[in-house]
Amino acid sequence: MWITIRTTQYRWEADLMQQILVSHDIPARVVNQGIAPHFGCGVPAAVQVPPQHQWTALLLISPIEDSGSEPMEH
Repeated sequence: MWITIRTTQYRWEADLMQQILVSHDIPARVVNQGIAPHFGCGVPAAVQVPPQHQWTALLLISPIEDSGSEPMEH
């Protein structure tokens, strides 16, 4: 059983997320969604992982929060 953790409009972006997850020993696969690509168009894709790896995978591919707007305490 696999669970979708992210969808994207570009296959290359999904492949990059898969590489990040696999480098952290998390099984991952990319599934194309939609029609076959044609020149200049992206291919929608989904990144999937086994359910037991869902939260770790989401943390690894989530954007880093910018804490620059909060004042630093001394």
